[in-house]
Amino acid sequence: MDSGAIAWMLVSCALVLLMTPGLAFFYAGLVREREVINTMKMSFIALGFISVEWALLGYSLVFSENNALIGGLGFVALNNVTTAPNPDFSSDIPHLLFMAFQMMFAIITPALISGAVVGRMKFKSYLLFIVAWAILVYNPIAHWVWGPGGWIGEMGALDFAGGTVVHISAGVAALVAALVIGPRHDGESDHLPHNVPFVVLGASLLWFGWFGFNAGSALAADGTAVLALVTTMLATGAAVVAWVLLEMFDRGKPTATGTSIAAVVGLVTITPAAGFVLPGGAMLMGLAGAVASYYALKYLDRLPMDDTLDVFACHGVGGIVGSILTGVFASAQAGGVDGLLYGNADLMMPQVVGVLVVILFTAVMTAAILYAIKAMFGLRSADDTGEFGIDHAEHDERAYAYAPVSSKDQPDFRGH
Repeated sequence: MDSGAIAWMLVSCALVLLMTPGLAFFYAGLVREREVINTMKMSFIALGFISVEWALLGYSLVFSENNALIGGLGFVALNNVTTAPNPDFSSDIPHLLFMAFQMMFAIITPALISGAVVGRMKFKSYLLFIVAWAILVYNPIAHWVWGPGGWIGEMGALDFAGGTVVHISAGVAALVAALVIGPRHDGESDHLPHNVPFVVLGASLLWFGWFGFNAGSALAADGTAVLALVTTMLATGAAVVAWVLLEMFDRGKPTATGTSIAAVVGLVTITPAAGFVLPGGAMLMGLAGAVASYYALKYLDRLPMDDTLDVFACHGVGGIVGSILTGVFASAQAGGVDGLLYGNADLMMPQVVGVLVVILFTAVMTAAILYAIKAMFGLRSADDTGEFGIDHAEHDERAYAYAPVSSKDQPDFRGH
């Protein structure tokens, strides 16, 4: 084994784990004061529930050999997952470390979905949903793309760090969840972020952690990791530049919230291509992802649905654009295969088929899971959450002492 690769992958695990608390701050800053606890907990709780699911079952269903559709049970409860390397994944690092790195991806993916339903979903139903969704949606898709014998990977589709596995699946699931659960109460969808510094902090933590997300996916401290780090930085920078210019042209003034969203969109867009494209292609991808997500966000806001924090417009659209453009900008100079821009059209079909299948499968399965939970336990939180806040209704907590939870609980000027 390679000690440098082990050290880098240990750091990458920590970086990707940090992205989930970063997501919690990013989402929490965008919501109202009486939804902060619920919003942050929806992300943070995945660190516990999904890590256990991954160790007991998920890792085996993704990475144990079985067939093209789903993994087997060879790694259940981490059986046969040791500190020795598994050459099927990497000869440079312990098998247990590879499992831990992939665990961090499994954790953040269902947490991304929460942004579509914050403020109105029963927390108990949400816990059941993320566990069921991880087993029935994330695990099969991850096996198709990354697992041994997975049919999308075998078809030749490229997904370096999770454009289809993480972002398209989460974005589509968020859109379906918003439609199934329904909108917030009348008038509640028109609100400003309650804490813009939280939004900037969360986006900054996500950007920082994303270097582990993308560069760590090289599974080594090598040239591919360096390329992925550089393309991640440049695509995100290009997305920020494009978004700021669009806001200045469209609104007259650039916003800190918009810039933060732009950074996340750029990170999402480059994720499937980070180790396959050159720096110039990465910047063009970041620009394209920003433009597509900017106008998708504007258009979707006019539709009669309530994706609270625009998860689909950011992660779904960014993931789709990035996955398809991987087939355009992939370069053999990056150590892989050439894409359409370099005269090879063969890569486009696997990329498009992979995207379409993941969209369809995610939409159908997510709807089935949500309707099943709705029939058994219900999805919507208590009716009075619009007045008193879901933090009070679901958690009996509040984020700020000065924020009253009911008309009978008005604090004085000291917050008591």
